[in-house]
Amino acid sequence: MRALNNSVDSQDVPRDEGLARVEIALLGVIFLTAAILNSLLLLLLWRQRKQMSRMRVFVFHLCLADLVVAFFQVCPQLMWDITDRFVGPDLLCRLVKYLQVLGMFSSTYMIVVMTLDRYQAICNPMVKFQRARTRVNVPVCVAWGVSLVGSLPQVFIFSQVEISPGVFDCWAEFIQPWGLQTYITWTTLVIFILPVSTVVFCQVRICRAIQTNLSKKPHKQGLTVGLPLPSRASGAAGMSKARVKTLKMTVVIVLAYIICWAPFFTVQLWSAWDAHAPTETAIFTILMLLASLNSCANPCIYLLFCGEFPRRLVKLLCPRPLSIGKDPMHEEATLLSTLYMSFKSASDSKGL
Repeated sequence: MRALNNSVDSQDVPRDEGLARVEIALLGVIFLTAAILNSLLLLLLWRQRKQMSRMRVFVFHLCLADLVVAFFQVCPQLMWDITDRFVGPDLLCRLVKYLQVLGMFSSTYMIVVMTLDRYQAICNPMVKFQRARTRVNVPVCVAWGVSLVGSLPQVFIFSQVEISPGVFDCWAEFIQPWGLQTYITWTTLVIFILPVSTVVFCQVRICRAIQTNLSKKPHKQGLTVGLPLPSRASGAAGMSKARVKTLKMTVVIVLAYIICWAPFFTVQLWSAWDAHAPTETAIFTILMLLASLNSCANPCIYLLFCGEFPRRLVKLLCPRPLSIGKDPMHEEATLLSTLYMSFKSASDSKGL
């Protein structure tokens, strides 16, 4: 992945063509998978926009962020690997670099605000704005605002550079010897370390709140013996089943993000701080490609936790011919009933 670490001070060595073909194949699969899954899920959520819950709003924008990753990070990287050199003017170089990091920022901070929302719902459920229904989702706007502003340095850092006589590429010129290290470390801090620290802190507080409620629950049950339990109450601290499900889904999304992005930033830091890091090996390449898998994992996780959406996805992919205002299953049942009544009437008239 060249979203961060391609700079003029890197050695311009011939690439391993075999490894490049593997990378192109993997990026192609990741791009198609992420684009198709997120587009379909986005379409399903858009069709249900009038019944959008708060959690579905976050998932909707997470799909948008993952589509930014697919089309403006993975796809340019795929084309870049095919051509070996960046093909395009300086303006396109700066735009591609901006959009690549925008995808990383938006996907990350959408998960952060989603986790903060779950923290607010569990630990501070009585806060007024938590239950308010407004047309503007402030946390979502904050996530996109941070992403748009946080990606701006890319426009000034990267440009079309002559890396060798007559050979141009979209690279960056850093101050020696600490420029590249500062850039990679700062990007890792704001896109990975701070967000992960925030979501882990929130998840720990949520677990403690649930544990506290569970410890109080036996006492409350002793006071309410013989009273029927609410129909939607679950076994976890008296929370609704829907809230427990969204909480579990958030935890899995966070874990998937950490698993996918931790190797990427580890490799980036290693290559920046160690001049002898084996950056051109297959292990380094595969570890960096794991980051893009996160955009494929998010829609799968949501479909896994929402049982109704896989059925709707199948209907979207394999639609049946519908009469205007009628259900085909209802029409089939009506036809069979009509045939049966006709046969019964004919039998009765013949004395059968």
